[in-house]
Amino acid sequence: MVQDPALGVVIGLAMVCNLIAGALGGILIPMVLERAQPIRRWRRAPSSPPITDVVGFFSFLGIATLWFGLK
Repeated sequence: MVQDPALGVVIGLAMVCNLIAGALGGILIPMVLERAQPIRRWRRAPSSPPITDVVGFFSFLGIATLWFGLK
């Protein structure tokens, strides 16, 4: 088990970033698709999970890099 409290802070910040990205993606993507009137098939495609996966992964790595001073 890792005994570094800073790692918990990094994971918590990444979770908050992921939550915000998921909420914004879940709100903004349907609004944009409704306004743009794309092909019907695109409106049914799930888009929020890939957004939250990518943002979660890179926010964790980015915050860890900044927090721990990695290069």
